[in-house]
Amino acid sequence: MTFENLSPVLSDALVARGYEALTPVQTQVTQGEAKSRDLLVSAQTGSGKTVAFGLAMADELIEDGRLPFATSPLALIVAPTRELALQVSRELGWLYAKAGARIATCVGGMDASKERRALNQGVQIVVGTPGRLRDHLERGALDLSALRVAVLDEADEMLDMGFRDDLEEILDATPETRRTLLFSATIPKPIVQLAKRYQRDALRISTVGEDRGHGDIAYQAVTVAPADIEGAVVNLLRLHDAETAMLFCATRDNVRRLHASLVERGFAAVALSGEHSQNERNQALQALRDRRARVCVATDVAARGIDLPTLSLVVHVEIPRDAEALQHRSGRTGRAGKKGTAVIIVPYPRRRRVDGMLRGARINAEWMDAPTAADVRQKDQERLIEKLLAPVEHEPEDLELAQRLMAERTPEDIAASLVRAHRALMPPPEDLLDNGPRGRDATGRPERGERFERLERSGDRREGFEDAVWFRLNIGRHQNADPRWILPLLCRRGHVSKNEIGAIRIGPRETMFNIPRAIADRFAEAVQRTANQDGEDDSGVAITPAPDGPTYPPRRDKGSGDRAPRSTLGRAPGGDRAGPRAPRGPGGNTERYKPKPYGQRSPRRPAK
Repeated sequence: MTFENLSPVLSDALVARGYEALTPVQTQVTQGEAKSRDLLVSAQTGSGKTVAFGLAMADELIEDGRLPFATSPLALIVAPTRELALQVSRELGWLYAKAGARIATCVGGMDASKERRALNQGVQIVVGTPGRLRDHLERGALDLSALRVAVLDEADEMLDMGFRDDLEEILDATPETRRTLLFSATIPKPIVQLAKRYQRDALRISTVGEDRGHGDIAYQAVTVAPADIEGAVVNLLRLHDAETAMLFCATRDNVRRLHASLVERGFAAVALSGEHSQNERNQALQALRDRRARVCVATDVAARGIDLPTLSLVVHVEIPRDAEALQHRSGRTGRAGKKGTAVIIVPYPRRRRVDGMLRGARINAEWMDAPTAADVRQKDQERLIEKLLAPVEHEPEDLELAQRLMAERTPEDIAASLVRAHRALMPPPEDLLDNGPRGRDATGRPERGERFERLERSGDRREGFEDAVWFRLNIGRHQNADPRWILPLLCRRGHVSKNEIGAIRIGPRETMFNIPRAIADRFAEAVQRTANQDGEDDSGVAITPAPDGPTYPPRRDKGSGDRAPRSTLGRAPGGDRAGPRAPRGPGGNTERYKPKPYGQRSPRRPAK
């Protein structure tokens, strides 16, 4: 089998690797119109971009079936992270093995002196990260005067990480006759500006679908109360039971906290963030590949370049900063034609922001409530039954043990023990504080719960709340505000107990609550310490003082015995109605209309 438009040595390498056909991006970069031209390529992560630019730069490198001897690099590939650079080096290693390529990798966290010795000995291809390449360039160890091809892999991510100055210094040191290839999952404006400066008549290639960023990924948006985020993560991991799952957090502190919580619950999890050394990162990735770990908690930057073939579930524990970050994170799964699932955990106050992000990314996500403990247990039963009823060949010693058990226990006892042993191997699911909208009562109104009624009707009259200070939350009924998850949030943000929180009055778009004046200052200081620079927490909830208190009366239930004051519209200052009662009867009569008894009513007028 041979591939058209490819050098024989590369075609043989692909066949030996098991390739039967090229991916769409690999096919387009090897077409005749792409030969010897600068390329601006956007393709989803996992579509074979590394092999694609390896094939695209072959015309500038291979001469008579081999790479020529060179004292300085002929090709330079710049990647944003160490993992991605090492992965690119491995891929180009087998692709150019028969062509006699010598490849040097220059990344942070490695021995720089060894890298300089490799560069001095002469290599044709250099793969590295921007910071380390710039360091070698400034020290004189990296000579780019004879460079024929420059490749920027994941160029948009490198700009987001602040490598613009490094990239510009590196590209400025290359000959103007070089060929420049830019590969990225998305093409934002900064990439377009970079392409205009360093590319000439670039051919634009895109294999990203117009409807969705990743056609092989099923997107789900799970709405939760802010206090239920960690419990929702546990239930999602248990419900999907993915072979490998990746959880994304925004900061290394949150990675550390979530990783410790999952390990404590019994999950086989590893962590990746900027605080881990290269050796620790390698050990974590090897544990995922060996199936000794099934869950990886990581930051955006630390997860760049990670390629795990068994990764089928991505959970955005914290909302991505924009649509491009959403696609980069989700691109860890659904690679090379495999199906994957990306779940965004959306606190109620953040739903509008996520909805706009999904529209901007042209992603159709399925909105749903977080899985409950009952959902997880039901799924466990289905998986267990499917597993036990699957046909299998039994070994003689297994049958002998089964007969011995049958002789000592009933089939029901054996089956029950098997189910119990199966459940003991898995972490228990979490009971969430809030699981979406409640049911309806007899009048058709949403059920509000005993706690809600007690707080609204008697919160102001509880002992110790005679002198209280009001505060405001920037969420209301439109954001599914409910005391069941507001109370834990207030306790966590203000460092108080639930008994120190008074009345909670929920309006359409805001919620008011009061705190005893004796602890109000301490509560306000704690709220300020637990907020970000915008005055909100991670879920978008802001707590601010409300000196004037609520401007609307609390909602009341029928028959509660504590009704809100009736409207005084149309009454005189003394309480009596200001004027005569409006006509009540038909025809404008001023007397009260009294319907006649049934037997005295006039007969119906016959139909015409």
